[in-house]
Amino acid sequence: MNVSTASPPLVRPASSSPVVRRLAALLLVNAVGNGLFLTVGTLWFTRGLGFSAGVVGAALTAAGLCGVPAAVPVGRLCDRLGAKPVLAVVHVLQAGATAVFAFTSSLWLFVLLVCVTGAASRANGVARSTLYAHALPAGARTRALAVLRALNNVGIGAGAALGSLVLAHGGRGALRTAVCASAAAYLLALLPLRAVPTGAAPAPDAARAVAARPLRDLPFVGVAVLNAVVNTLYVVLEVGLPLWTLGHTAARPAVTGWLLLTNTVLVALLQVLATRRVSELAGAARSFRLGGLLVGAACLTVAGAAGRTPGVAVAVLLGAVVLLTAGEVLSQAGSWALSYGLAPEHAHGAYQGVLHTGVALGQALAPAALTALVLPHGTTGWAALAAVFACAALTLPPVARHAARRNADFARAS
Repeated sequence: MNVSTASPPLVRPASSSPVVRRLAALLLVNAVGNGLFLTVGTLWFTRGLGFSAGVVGAALTAAGLCGVPAAVPVGRLCDRLGAKPVLAVVHVLQAGATAVFAFTSSLWLFVLLVCVTGAASRANGVARSTLYAHALPAGARTRALAVLRALNNVGIGAGAALGSLVLAHGGRGALRTAVCASAAAYLLALLPLRAVPTGAAPAPDAARAVAARPLRDLPFVGVAVLNAVVNTLYVVLEVGLPLWTLGHTAARPAVTGWLLLTNTVLVALLQVLATRRVSELAGAARSFRLGGLLVGAACLTVAGAAGRTPGVAVAVLLGAVVLLTAGEVLSQAGSWALSYGLAPEHAHGAYQGVLHTGVALGQALAPAALTALVLPHGTTGWAALAAVFACAALTLPPVARHAARRNADFARAS
């Protein structure tokens, strides 16, 4: 690939940049609140509000689907108004909806709130991704994002630890307080957001036209689809791996928590290292390809845990998590560089919207596909899934080259 988006790096390391420090404060507060709610939310819905597990599961599925149509309009809004005010409004919306969770007893209001928070969560991701494009210099962006992602994992882990204490020692009142604290975190995150200096220049007419129809940029849409396929690795980690461990291996149930913790710690340790060779589009595509192949190898390894003794099964599953995590950090590093490098400079919001739409759709559909098409077929199912990841990883570099050429042609024409 002969198109590069690299620019001179910041003099300061990414982690010491004032902008990165402010973004990190925003992200940490947000992540602690998210980790807390992820830990206590489902239990509050069932025990605190009295809804059945089936109702909660259906509502959460609907929430995931509600995030699909929200991404592109929010991205366009970020390009028109700026990502910072859009993100602020989304935080206020999330805070209000989450706070109402603590007190509602109406089923229909609960379903409405779950759908609102699902759409708002996806909008939050699009607005934050666009904010990074506006606030961070291109040459330092990927490494800064790696630092932020590592801190995000730390924040989610801290929030989950707080949630675990609530579950272990608190009753219904403590659960309600934890939900309210999660809502307050969205508002608290507005303080560091105010200090983030950003201001995207008004878009020229040509760039504004591209921003209005990113779905017509078929090469980028192809990159978004392939990225969505590999991003389903999170469903493998959070759904497929626990279900396989509990239903098809001799490992004890408690192992699933330790496997997820291992992933969290490794991401925090390795994400920055994974960005060292991702300074231009060719390196980003290679990183993504290697990451996808490692995820495929992890799927094959997971299948090998069946029929083993407990100790061997745990060792095999741990190896699978290491492979999956390596694939995760490499594919994410490549995805960041590609998503920003392949977008017109004044249309980052619209293009991030397309990328997030693919991710939202993949993560909404993947759990059902995994439980229906992979797990029932054992090793054959895992091998087929590994082949899907491998095909997506190998296909991305030529598609990205085509997208880069189209981007360069457009830049010359405009």
